[in-house]
Amino acid sequence: MARFGFGSSGSGPFGWRRVSRPVDFVVALGLLGFLALAGAILQYRLGPARELVGAAQAIDGDSMRLLGEELRLEGVDAPEYRQTCADANGRPVACGQTARRALQAMLARGVVHCEIGKVDRYGRGLARCRQGDTDINATPVREGHAVAYGGYRAEEDAARAAGRGLWALRFEQPEAWRRAHPR
Repeated sequence: MARFGFGSSGSGPFGWRRVSRPVDFVVALGLLGFLALAGAILQYRLGPARELVGAAQAIDGDSMRLLGEELRLEGVDAPEYRQTCADANGRPVACGQTARRALQAMLARGVVHCEIGKVDRYGRGLARCRQGDTDINATPVREGHAVAYGGYRAEEDAARAAGRGLWALRFEQPEAWRRAHPR
């Protein structure tokens, strides 16, 4: 009996019966095809990991255009551009526009470096961005112009405790506002 492979009994390791070389070849091709398909699906779900560097313009409080590509700040959710909040006296405040202006002012300070790891349901790259030592994703949350959305919980807690930005107003969570006001 051979030490490895098939012996005279026609059985392989673990007692498997050997069928034929063509069947083995088809099974091997099927496994390779399955692995290739699984890799393609994983790449689609995770999105390409890449970097973009350049001047950016704010689209709204949590998204920007960088080198012609639309990106969304990962872990952050800002009021929509048309969203309004209310001050302590109940007067409307254009908090969505305020959030956009705050992000635009930050982006205007210089070159932005973004790492894009995933893609959102609208096809925008989900990005973690920096401007020198400044974490662009954390800043709107820290200043109260956005809420934490899967990240930056400590920054939100600090803004809430200090009553900064949205936390000085009555506002609807951006996610709830979008559901109530579909495009």
